[in-house]
Amino acid sequence: MAPRSAAAEAAARARLDALVKPRGALGRLEELAAWLAGAQDRCPPAPLDRVRVVVLAGDHGVSREGVSAYPREVTAAMIGAFLAGLAGVCVAARQHGIPVRVLDIGVDADLPAAPAEVTAYKVRRGSGVISREDALAPGEAARAWVAGAAIAEEEITAGADLLIAGDMGIGNTTVAAALVAATLDLPAAAVAGTGTGIDAAVLAHKTAVIGAALARPRAPGPVGSLTTLGSADAAATVGFLLRAAARGVPVLLDGVFSSACALVAGRAVPAAVDWWLAGHRSTEPSQRYALDALGLRPILDVGMRLGEGSGAVTAVPVLRTAQALIAGMGTLSELGAGPGPAGAGR
Repeated sequence: MAPRSAAAEAAARARLDALVKPRGALGRLEELAAWLAGAQDRCPPAPLDRVRVVVLAGDHGVSREGVSAYPREVTAAMIGAFLAGLAGVCVAARQHGIPVRVLDIGVDADLPAAPAEVTAYKVRRGSGVISREDALAPGEAARAWVAGAAIAEEEITAGADLLIAGDMGIGNTTVAAALVAATLDLPAAAVAGTGTGIDAAVLAHKTAVIGAALARPRAPGPVGSLTTLGSADAAATVGFLLRAAARGVPVLLDGVFSSACALVAGRAVPAAVDWWLAGHRSTEPSQRYALDALGLRPILDVGMRLGEGSGAVTAVPVLRTAQALIAGMGTLSELGAGPGPAGAGR
């Protein structure tokens, strides 16, 4: 797996230093502009005109343990909201001209009214209750992983220049917390969060459920963790992230679920982390551990915890602004005020 272009990033940093501004005056935007240059292997980087959100949906059997404020039936209902453009991520994405695609990977319903393409990659209905049983049957994690990779390949072949892995599934913050805890050897109390807005009593119960899941035996490695503690949509997200990285297409991570999947994917292929950015800071504690382990710093921190890819979509204008500034601002040499950056033409 090839890394981002160090030469393009160096050229971008040189260009940024030569723009008509004090050095470093654009703050984090300069870092992001250089990152994009490296990802695209060109300086200045091209506009992000073909951003795509792909929501990989699935239910989680652990929701039967009462760890969420909502019943699992909400997941199937939300598929209709995505298709109608009424979900939060759809509304946010429309503001920025970003299409949203939703796919049923493991929803615990048959969805007869959904278009056939929505269920084309379905692996199974729901998942096991991870505090008592494995999430997936043997072979299902690998099948979902391959499905996620195929979905990413479709988007890349269609011309995507930035991908966002969205999520939808009641109980998925519990699954994410368990995956992070297992990967980083953390206690349940460190990773359990309020998810959909549960109260203190339910949070204590959720912590105990995660602890029970972590106490069960599991096979080693990413596939073992996904089989024991994950879900079909989690495994598909891992495959999605890794295929994008292998194809040199950056991914903007969203909240706790995609961050947990990125942590698992990064343990499988460490070089893939080079191709991911963290869109925003979730209020879920396990996301902080995952991003710290990955060495990723969120672009935004606005207290979001919706999921769906909404936080990442909200960060896209920041990336677009970073690209526009490095590409559109003049240099001191162009104004006759000093030397310009070597090898960083406009």
